[in-house]
Amino acid sequence: MAQLKLILLDFDGTLVDTKDANAGAYIEALSEVGIAVDKQEYLDKYFGMRCIEFMRCVGLSNDDEIRAVRRRKIKLYPNYFHTVRLNTQLWEWCQMMRNMGAKVWIVSTGHIDNLRNVISYLNLSSGIDGIISGDDVERPKPNPDCFLEAMRREEVTPEESIIFEDSEVGVEAARRSGAAYSVIKL
Repeated sequence: MAQLKLILLDFDGTLVDTKDANAGAYIEALSEVGIAVDKQEYLDKYFGMRCIEFMRCVGLSNDDEIRAVRRRKIKLYPNYFHTVRLNTQLWEWCQMMRNMGAKVWIVSTGHIDNLRNVISYLNLSSGIDGIISGDDVERPKPNPDCFLEAMRREEVTPEESIIFEDSEVGVEAARRSGAAYSVIKL
């Protein structure tokens, strides 16, 4: 077995429980444009979906309106950070492995501003070596492009990497990457 050199962490639902924060910010932003989505509906149907796809599912089709709601959600998101919860066991293991020479990357379909805001709020920045967001690749999960891009940037092989994921599309992307992976449920 190759030495572990790279740990790739999905963010929402794997490293950090952000369900309630995302739900609150989206529900508030959508209500401002007359779209009602309740928390359970969001959690059951839309959590983990890329923003643009989610917006289209709830009835927004105009790209300008989608961008406006997305910007509003990003502004509202910090108001709900009191509800986020770090997966402490996973984070501590990653930091132990980092101290032994492995790199730790966040690989998420989330928007970079949302990721950076939560990372800053939880004071995780110094423990992360890189971030691949949904904006960095053309083909989202279940395509493995996001994981392969992080491996490329760190110049490591799938055999030298491990991926932690929670969603079906994320697990499929991990499987397709050729790296070892573990399914996390918060």
